[in-house]
Amino acid sequence: MSTSHQSKSSQPKSSAPTDPYTRFVRSGPGAAIATRLGLPRPAKLPRRDDRREAVLGPVVVLGASAGADQIAAHLLDQGADVRRRFDGLRTVGSVVAVMDELANPADSAEILLPLAGAMRSLARGGRIVTISRPATGGDQSAAIEAARGGVEGFVRSLGHEVRGGATANGILVADGVALDAPSVLGALRFLLSARSAFVDGQFVTVSTAEGSLPADPARPLAGRTALVTGAARGIGAAIARTLAADGARVVLLDVTAAGTDLARLANELRGIPIQLDVTAADAPARLVEQCRAHDVVLDIVVHNAGITRDKMFANMTADRWDPVIAVNISSQIAINEALLASGEGTAPSVLGAEPRFVSLASTSGIAGNRGQTNYASSKAGVVALMPALARSLEAVGGTANAVAPGFIETEMTARIPPLQREIARRANSLQQGGLPQDVAETVAFLAGPDAGGIRGETLRVCGQNLVGK
Repeated sequence: MSTSHQSKSSQPKSSAPTDPYTRFVRSGPGAAIATRLGLPRPAKLPRRDDRREAVLGPVVVLGASAGADQIAAHLLDQGADVRRRFDGLRTVGSVVAVMDELANPADSAEILLPLAGAMRSLARGGRIVTISRPATGGDQSAAIEAARGGVEGFVRSLGHEVRGGATANGILVADGVALDAPSVLGALRFLLSARSAFVDGQFVTVSTAEGSLPADPARPLAGRTALVTGAARGIGAAIARTLAADGARVVLLDVTAAGTDLARLANELRGIPIQLDVTAADAPARLVEQCRAHDVVLDIVVHNAGITRDKMFANMTADRWDPVIAVNISSQIAINEALLASGEGTAPSVLGAEPRFVSLASTSGIAGNRGQTNYASSKAGVVALMPALARSLEAVGGTANAVAPGFIETEMTARIPPLQREIARRANSLQQGGLPQDVAETVAFLAGPDAGGIRGETLRVCGQNLVGK
């Protein structure tokens, strides 16, 4: 995999579309032809460098609960242009619908239907975010459970309807957690920002009131140290650059064969390179040793290392199955165990307080993908690992979450046959492939101090589709 997000300032950069079709239909003649024939015209997605403001205004906060007032007050404190109605607005930048007190399915109409009349006023790259309570599986009354479940159906459908690079997402806040909890506000900030460009039709679940708002929102990871595996190229390099841009010191791990790229990236980011095969039996112990040798305490651990060995299952062999499982899931388990055990005995732990673990899953692990039984098995294992790892980290205030990319423009996806690749690009709500930067931004959000109440979750970065990576 590769990425073009390079600069001397280590700041992630937005890229021009990489596929010829998108370049064509954004041109004058191509746009006219696409309009006449009814062809998809993917909108340019504003990313970090395209839109710096945290909230695209004006932002309309819907809802009459005390929680809605808290959200409006917070956005005002952030300098946003906040309104409580659509009256007089020709353009709407963002909408936050607060539905934390729904008691009956009919209650949502009063909050949501004013938005229907304003949909055509939503700005390009606009944001719609709902804030509600999750269905509990039976702990609440039938009417409450149905009302809460209905919000999820609404958001996922709306995500398919918004146009112009706009997105619709939701935040589910557990009962007992206030809407001004750090992770609620952190999730809201992320979903309203340009950093969530390829996240659509998704929900972030906040299960606890843990976490803290960063002292400097522009550098939320300042003073923290992050390990990124598989860091030399592609999504891994984009993650490293984004974490560094957010203020983190980075430790970059990859295999010896990637040593040149690894050294170049380490020099660019002033990071620490470690050449290591994560599947080696002694890899976990050597990683701990390297951390101690460099006097490194890890606050963030990003498991990005991954490989594919695609083949129809009827032709699957051990030499294709075993390495995928070893790299994509078994190595994570072994490294996690070594890091967690590093503080046992007299030696100090190489893990910092309240560590953040973020693993790369895939939509293949959620929906499956033809020819990827081995890869999908490994990535489904990552998804299932997160709740268990999160529980083991509770005692130290740590978190574990996963990011599941869909179709991302990388060297890996460039090897997909052209017709299949083009179908995969268009088969999502945003009608285009994502960029490595999109995955990196989501990893950085989950690694931040204001994600402390998000635990054991998997957040899809797929433009709202289930397509193999």
